[in-house]
Amino acid sequence: MSAELPPGLALAWGVQPVQRRGPKPGLSIEQIVATGIEFGDTAGFEAVSLQKIAAQLGVTTNAMYRYVRSKDELIVLVHDKALGAPPELPTGWRNAATAWVYALVARYADRPWLLDVPIRGAPITPNVLRWVEVMLQAFAETKLSQHDALGCLMLLDGFARNYANLARQLGANDDVPVQAEQVGAFLVPRLIEGNYPMLVALYTNQEYEDGLDDDLEFGLARTLDGIEALINR
Repeated sequence: MSAELPPGLALAWGVQPVQRRGPKPGLSIEQIVATGIEFGDTAGFEAVSLQKIAAQLGVTTNAMYRYVRSKDELIVLVHDKALGAPPELPTGWRNAATAWVYALVARYADRPWLLDVPIRGAPITPNVLRWVEVMLQAFAETKLSQHDALGCLMLLDGFARNYANLARQLGANDDVPVQAEQVGAFLVPRLIEGNYPMLVALYTNQEYEDGLDDDLEFGLARTLDGIEALINR
C-alpha cells in the first residue's frame, strides 16, 4: 500500500513498511530524521542528504534504503519533524491569525533552511497539516466558506514565508556596512534631476529604509484588514 503513496506519507504517519527477511535493522527512522535535522540546522538544506546522514551514522548509503525509499522521502520526513507543531492559538480569528503568522515567522527564523524545502503539492504530513487545522478552526467562527477560509490561510502562509525569506536575505548582509547618509547624499540630487519627486520626499523625510523595521506588523495588519472585509462582505 505505502509504495503507491507519495514519498514519506506513510512513514510520516507512523505506518512502517513490511519488514523484509534479514538482519534486524540497526537504525530507526527517528535517528535518521534527527540527524537530517542536525545537518539542516548546522549546514543548511543542501547538507540534508542520504550520503551525509549515512556517513554520520556509520552505515553505507545503500543501507539507508532499508529505511527510506529516496531523498524525496527523507526530505518530507525531515521537513515535517523540523517544522514541528503549531502553538495553541488565542481566541478570536484575528488574534489567532496574528499568533499563527508570528509563530511561523519565528519557526523560519530558527530554521531558515526550511524555506529552501521544495513545495510539492498540498500539505499531507502531520505537523504541516496541524498548522492548517488550527488556523481553519480559528476561521470556523467566521462566515467564510471552506474555500475562502483555505484561501485566506494560504494568503497568510505566503505572507509569513515571504517576510521570513526577506528577513533571512537582509540578515545575510548584516556584515555589510550600510552607509545610509552617504547613499542619500549621493542619490537625492540625482533623483531631483531625474524627476523622482516621491522618492526625494521619502529620502528627505528619512522614510526610505533598507531594513524591515515594522514591516511585519504593518503588512500583517493590512492583510487581516482585507480578510476582515471579506468576512463582513
